[in-house]
Amino acid sequence: MNLSSLFSDMGTGFSVALAPENLMFGLLGVLIGTAVGVLPGLGPSVAIALLLPLTFGLEPTTAFILFGGIYYGTMYGGSTTSILINTPGDAASSVSTFEGYPMAKKGLGGVALATSAIGSFIGGTFATFMLMIAATSLASATLWFGPPEYFALMLFALTMVTGMAGKSLPRALFAMALGLGLAMIGIDLQTGENRLTFGVQELYGGIDVALGAVGLYAVGEALWLIAAPPSGPTEQLPTNRLWLKMDEWKRSFIPWIRGSIVGFSSGLLPGTGATFATFMAYGVERRFSKNPEEFGKGAIEGLAGPEAANNAAAGASMVPLLALGIPGSATTAIMLVAFQLYGLQPGPTLLENNKELVWGLIASLYVANVLLVVLNLPLVGLWVQLLRIPKGLLTAIILVFSTVGAYSLQGSLGDVVVVWLLGVAAFLLRRFGFPVAPVLLGLVLGPLIEQDLRRSLAMSSGDFSIFLSRPISASILALIVVIGIYKIVPLIRRRNRIAPTPEG
Repeated sequence: MNLSSLFSDMGTGFSVALAPENLMFGLLGVLIGTAVGVLPGLGPSVAIALLLPLTFGLEPTTAFILFGGIYYGTMYGGSTTSILINTPGDAASSVSTFEGYPMAKKGLGGVALATSAIGSFIGGTFATFMLMIAATSLASATLWFGPPEYFALMLFALTMVTGMAGKSLPRALFAMALGLGLAMIGIDLQTGENRLTFGVQELYGGIDVALGAVGLYAVGEALWLIAAPPSGPTEQLPTNRLWLKMDEWKRSFIPWIRGSIVGFSSGLLPGTGATFATFMAYGVERRFSKNPEEFGKGAIEGLAGPEAANNAAAGASMVPLLALGIPGSATTAIMLVAFQLYGLQPGPTLLENNKELVWGLIASLYVANVLLVVLNLPLVGLWVQLLRIPKGLLTAIILVFSTVGAYSLQGSLGDVVVVWLLGVAAFLLRRFGFPVAPVLLGLVLGPLIEQDLRRSLAMSSGDFSIFLSRPISASILALIVVIGIYKIVPLIRRRNRIAPTPEG
């Protein structure tokens, strides 16, 4: 695509996106998305699926501009409660609890929200820009990844997050194994056999990732607050500062850029989604940080990177959808259904025959990003007031929203029971010093790892050497080995130093 046609197409897109009716629906989508993102368990896919029947009377372009606003708005809103009350709106925003919530506990809730808003804007703008200039060529790059490459990439993500445990590596490995075990629950799609369901019909469909995020973090945090001893007046934390200092700008800028690149690269791969991207970005920031000891205690880099990655992955998932007709996430899968309901098939023909729709949607993502910053930054002070809610009332609110959010997914009481059981499990893990993050990542990636392992072995007739004979998968596996050695050798040396020496 030459520059003249690019500018021409973008001019067409902005003329469509800024039309009064479309602009109004874009603003409506942003508001709905932000509100939905705050509620535990209700991600963008749920919001778009619920609104889909109500958009049949709209023009296709207007409907997809509404969906685009909801998509980006939910990415923003999901981080607000993650940061302030340790209650993620969806699985992707759960990573924001790692550093955002400790920042809020130190009185930096406003700073954390501003970091999130700016990072989301940078990540979303970068992804939309990349989508604009190279949708076809970037989508073709995903064809380099087959099942062996996906399998190696998923293992790399597990290695990155589990390796963050430091001295608690054995406990992190146990937590990861627990998450993988939870991911195995349900009907095996290949054999049709029930696994680990113990005859409970509600478990036949497996444990939804959204339920995992809400149970492990929202309900788990509420139970932890209930069990915590009463504290004095210091419970009401100072939240006067709502903007970043120069040092915080410096510490956040490179993670914003790095997170945007990591998020966009991850989002291009169909099936990985924003959750995978945020975990990857967090692991990358942990590796590159000059202050790794601050992670888990409120390191602003650990919030800035994943927040940028979150929205960058959301934008990137539109590339395989528009260019190849392959949904890159649960949300784009719903949008694929919407395209088909309107008699449209995403892919190369859509890019050629429906330029007004495609470029109007891309331009609306720019507009949505700007609207979100304009709406959210002035509201930082308002959102921070959540920290002043008494602990008892806050706990009740978390449990009510978590229960309602779990039930709303499928209208099943079984989902509510699962969320509460996961909450109890998260409480026990924290009580005995086990990290919760590897559990959630194992739950997210477990089905994908199993699926790609089986596909890889089917391709090679059961020969495991397929992972080493393909350059990309072999390179990723080699990197995993290097990281494993880097983490395990210091542990062995430390254990040898503290081991008792024989007398005499």
